[in-house]
Amino acid sequence: MDEPLTVLVAARDEEETIGRTVTALRRAFPDAEVIVGDDGSRDGTAEAAEAAGATVLRLPRLGKGQALSAAERAAPPGRLLLCDAELEGDLASLVNGGGDLVVAAFAHRQGGGFGAAKAAARLLVRVRAGVEQREPLSGQRALSQRVRAAAFPLAPGFGCEVRMTIDAARAGLRVEEVTLPLRHRATGRDYRGFVHRARQLLDTVLAAGPLAVNYRGRRLPLVGWTLGPHEPVVTALGLADDLWSGPERGFRAHLGAARTTGVLKLLGIPLYALVRTRSLSGALLVGLAANAFNQLDTRPGRALKAYLPLAVAVDAPVGIAVLLLPYDLREMVMLGDAGANALGALLGLNSVDRLTGRGRWIAIGALAGLTVLGERTSLGALIERTPGLAQLDRLGRRA
Repeated sequence: MDEPLTVLVAARDEEETIGRTVTALRRAFPDAEVIVGDDGSRDGTAEAAEAAGATVLRLPRLGKGQALSAAERAAPPGRLLLCDAELEGDLASLVNGGGDLVVAAFAHRQGGGFGAAKAAARLLVRVRAGVEQREPLSGQRALSQRVRAAAFPLAPGFGCEVRMTIDAARAGLRVEEVTLPLRHRATGRDYRGFVHRARQLLDTVLAAGPLAVNYRGRRLPLVGWTLGPHEPVVTALGLADDLWSGPERGFRAHLGAARTTGVLKLLGIPLYALVRTRSLSGALLVGLAANAFNQLDTRPGRALKAYLPLAVAVDAPVGIAVLLLPYDLREMVMLGDAGANALGALLGLNSVDRLTGRGRWIAIGALAGLTVLGERTSLGALIERTPGLAQLDRLGRRA
């Protein structure tokens, strides 16, 4: 209990409430710094929080989980108290609780819908972590330093609380709930309320699945598995690499280590393509295309941008790629190896029927050249140095 305490608040367009919330928190915890992650507010939220004495991080619109993660990175070592921007009530019992993660349950229900999002969250926490919770979506939480290390960076959006509980419990840390007489602005059974809860449900489901940390250090859901209906075998091989890969990168590193998920893909994808195409050149084309897209998927949207025009040319599926592109560009999800390998395999398999003889071997040679180049240098760095390609690569992506 002698560890320093920092209070984190994620706020978006909370000009009317954030000042009262910060003032109450500073009064209740006079030795704690209050850090507000202003999540792209379009009103005076940041100014009101600063006037009340908070340290404010002015962020682009990232979502709750990423705003709290940015605030955590700015906080000194020690315990954390997480609080919603419009909360009213005393949170001292959370900080004085006996668990590593202490979650506030509201003594009285306020507003809400029909309970679908909360029921799904309860189920996911129970299945993934073996923990029973009454309020799995509560944003009022006290975290020990050990929970902080296990849970941050948080899952994005409204899935951050559920994933935090899962991470803490799976790390062997103690999770408790404390019932408190708190009040907050509840969502109603109107259009905005149902839209909010639908987003909350989607974020929660994605957050409970496989996650990975991207090049900015943001923790995002891996959604490459959504390509499974189009290409189940390659997607499964890529997902195995997403879940259990080691530090090895590149063919030489994987072959040197011998028993890696990368070697499984290196052998499995061409063998699968050989069965599908009954052609050595077809197996080479599919395997090299899958690897090329894996090399491209190092920045948001890059692999999908390359896939879409090629998919139109060879009549490969485009629907799921069109749906995923805006979410990938906005860093709300990641394709992962499952998605990138599946995209390349889809193009390769669809190209086998259209490229014969010399045309197929030219394509194989070009893809082999990309593979060799990718072993020697970064394809992403090459794209970023090439005029025209660099501008297209950055199009639609957050700075």
